[in-house]
Amino acid sequence: MLETVLKRDRDLGTPASLATETVRLTIDGQAITVPAGTSVMRAAAEAGIQIPKLCASDNLEAFGSCRLCLVDIEGRRGHPASCTTPVEDGMVVHTATGTLRALRRNVMELYISDHPLDCLTCPANGDCELQDMAGVVGLRTVRYGFDGAHHRDAAIDDSNPYFTYDPAKCIVCSRCVRACDDVQGTYALTIEARGFDSRIVAGQDDGFLDSDCVSCGACVQACPTGSLIEKTIIEQGQAEHAVITTCAYCGVGCGFKAEMQGDHVVRMTPWKDGKANRGHSCVKGRFAWGYATHADRLTTPMIREKITDPWRAVSWEEAIQHAAAELRRIQAKYGVDAIGGITSSRCTNEETYLVQKLVRAAMGNNNVDTCGRVCHSPTGYGLKTTIGESAGTQTFDSVMHVDVAVILGANPSAAHPVFASRLKQRLRQGARLIVIDPRQTELVDGPHVKADFHLPVRPGTNVAVLNAMAHVIATENLIDHAFVQARCEDPAFQEWLQFIRRPEHAPEATAAITGVPAADLRGAARLYATGGNAAIYYGLGVTEHSQGSTAVMCIANLAMATGNIGREGVGINPLRGQNNVQGSCDMGSFPHEFPGYRHVSDDAVRGLFEQAWGVRLQAEPGLRLPNMFDAAHSGSFKGLYCQGEDIAQSDPNTQHVIQALRAMECVIVQDLFLNETAKYAHVFLPGSSFLEKDGTFTNAERRISRVRQVMAPQAGKADWEVTCALSNAMGYPMDYRHPGEILDEIARLTPTFKGVSFGRIAALGGSIQWPCNEAAPDGTPIMHVDEFVRGKGRFMITRYVPTDERSSRRYPLLMTTGRILSQYNAGVQTRRTANHAWHSEDELEIHPHDAEDRGIQQGDRVAIQSRAGETTLRAEITERIQAGVVYTTFHFPECGANVLTTDNTDWATDCPEYKVTAVQVRKVTAPAPWQDSWQDIDQQQDALLRASAALATNH
Repeated sequence: MLETVLKRDRDLGTPASLATETVRLTIDGQAITVPAGTSVMRAAAEAGIQIPKLCASDNLEAFGSCRLCLVDIEGRRGHPASCTTPVEDGMVVHTATGTLRALRRNVMELYISDHPLDCLTCPANGDCELQDMAGVVGLRTVRYGFDGAHHRDAAIDDSNPYFTYDPAKCIVCSRCVRACDDVQGTYALTIEARGFDSRIVAGQDDGFLDSDCVSCGACVQACPTGSLIEKTIIEQGQAEHAVITTCAYCGVGCGFKAEMQGDHVVRMTPWKDGKANRGHSCVKGRFAWGYATHADRLTTPMIREKITDPWRAVSWEEAIQHAAAELRRIQAKYGVDAIGGITSSRCTNEETYLVQKLVRAAMGNNNVDTCGRVCHSPTGYGLKTTIGESAGTQTFDSVMHVDVAVILGANPSAAHPVFASRLKQRLRQGARLIVIDPRQTELVDGPHVKADFHLPVRPGTNVAVLNAMAHVIATENLIDHAFVQARCEDPAFQEWLQFIRRPEHAPEATAAITGVPAADLRGAARLYATGGNAAIYYGLGVTEHSQGSTAVMCIANLAMATGNIGREGVGINPLRGQNNVQGSCDMGSFPHEFPGYRHVSDDAVRGLFEQAWGVRLQAEPGLRLPNMFDAAHSGSFKGLYCQGEDIAQSDPNTQHVIQALRAMECVIVQDLFLNETAKYAHVFLPGSSFLEKDGTFTNAERRISRVRQVMAPQAGKADWEVTCALSNAMGYPMDYRHPGEILDEIARLTPTFKGVSFGRIAALGGSIQWPCNEAAPDGTPIMHVDEFVRGKGRFMITRYVPTDERSSRRYPLLMTTGRILSQYNAGVQTRRTANHAWHSEDELEIHPHDAEDRGIQQGDRVAIQSRAGETTLRAEITERIQAGVVYTTFHFPECGANVLTTDNTDWATDCPEYKVTAVQVRKVTAPAPWQDSWQDIDQQQDALLRASAALATNH
């Protein structure tokens, strides 16, 4: 376990200079060479000379307000601030003269004269830079200020559920304001008034909760005093050690320090050396971790014969033996293919690997799938077909070299906020932006970011839009022919070129289909092709369509045609939804692939795994998730092991999924809570949260990062141990002693992971990007640099085929779905945190014209009816969504967004078409019948849980 001495990350005062030329100077008699443009403060810090500071931080541009960092420079008058003074060749600097010490004490005395002298009872005691600097400058007395005007009685703002703001302790250094502006990009904080009256305010002095603050925690992290501080620190005190781990929310994969008192988490702070987040965070990773110790956690195994029976709390041994016996019974009765498993994108690589191994080796079939099926499986298919690898091509750092960013079917501000902050930094530096989305997201026209082009595509027509962009590039001779000739298959390119030049793909011809004006589309295509480094970042708004795989191939065609692949600042970048969805796919969670995306029918590959695992393996692909449900309905699929996924809420056509679960004879759910799927389970195996895990996650940039256990599993077993126990009980031995041994096996059997190990990850600073092998021992930040993984890139014909899910007189509106900042996925985690302060139910966004036509007012309850079902939501009337389209999220099971979504899927991968559902909306006053039914089932299952001994055991 990597533990850190609990001290602040080393701060060098100002950002590093990117200059290549160097400057030589002398500081306190020490000769130093640094890049030109480096501040004197940073130059001194790099040499081990610490100049006192309060307003400076190396993730913020220098500000020069605190006046503590004064230095003497030979040949200059006065005492310049070292943070704002760049080095010069031959400069001679003195940092600790008697005059400087006196000046610094006087400055500090002024700060303390208007500061509460309550250090012993202040929650920041022991973690306060103001306190530290008072000691550094030798302040011992304060001569003035206590009887005059002061700010020590200012009212505390504790409106935010996670932190408080105490103006009495604020020194107006502006670090919080600059962090909000420069790092987060929200601009929620300002300094009001001037001089003695100046103070920090949120919004228009609204208080933090009601302002534009997104609770990323950057201001709290930046504050050098106890003015902005976490409520957990106020309530529980300072931590005494910290453990480096990785966030378990979205696919950014932020590094965090779990700050601990014993085995109790006090707070999570973003790790400055985290390669994915560079010391930044969002509200979920920073604050919404309390679900791990929530009272709803179930920590005792339970079994029952029927889903209408009360749960019976049992020992781990009895639960495992019962589950194994049931699975074996089903296979004996219905055949070897009558059972299967689902891996989790919330679990580690090692845990996911074991589940697919359990299915293949212990169950004897390939009936294994993962939530990647219902989100990014088209990414795997489309990229594998065109460029040869089922993953994104870049690092997140690469965005700082982008000249033109295309955000396609994604809302990074809500779903990948730390990446969005980096993107907004680059946009403020002058990069151009194209947004292709049915909604006007924050990036389209925000207070501080405005897209050059917003293409408001009609849901279901992405392929037509992308083909039209390619048509412009092809017919206006904007193709990078040198790149295409050197890197791509010529016959496929020539066939594609002939196809894409057809008049039917012209923007003028597609405008009626897509709803995108031809002039805007032509402008966007020209900008992408000629604006310099161009990168495409896309999300589920691309993949969750009937032509999801086709759209991904369109993206690859565009990147290859313009040469925007294989270097910094370009590329194809899928924004993965869950923390380890990339890893779950890498680990062989699909029914047709072993780890490393190798097909089960390949005799050589299968032989490798048979030799390693000591068992014969099936050569035919198994059932995909939708196939499992259909087979359950038909009576041929009877048993399921579901680790860490809530398919009854997150998969489409909820009622179809529930009926499939009801048809099974043994559903085994391994999770933290009695989620929607567990209501239909026969065996419940308690899961472990990310704070109880040891292993690795792989983020959207292929970065494999360590996850470290910071507290013992509350249920007594980690998830990998549970899977091993189940496999052993089924007759296939798994005898791993530690997750590191599992990763070693993965590395032995998976070429792209050949050089990966816990030790190698540690040696490289905490993470590594695959491929990692003899050819790339330090990993591969950028893919396809000299050639594509498949050799030559292949252009693919991408015909636009309209979805079968179309609007009609009965269902005239198109519903699309997405996420919001404060909640996450099925909401199982975030709903059990204070994040409900921002969003406590799913709402339906509807355009004012559509609302007016239906007599709907803001906040009305409305019924949404599709061909699959009906539910009700509150109406949010907004022009963010275009007329004819409605939008909702899927975070609350009682709201039932997926009751509406249909069985329509991507033609290649069966990824559901969540983003296009034809609906009708009308004003109502009561919940839908489905919601009444959900309420009854929820209450019944809660009563059955309470009737068992499990609740008493847990409490």
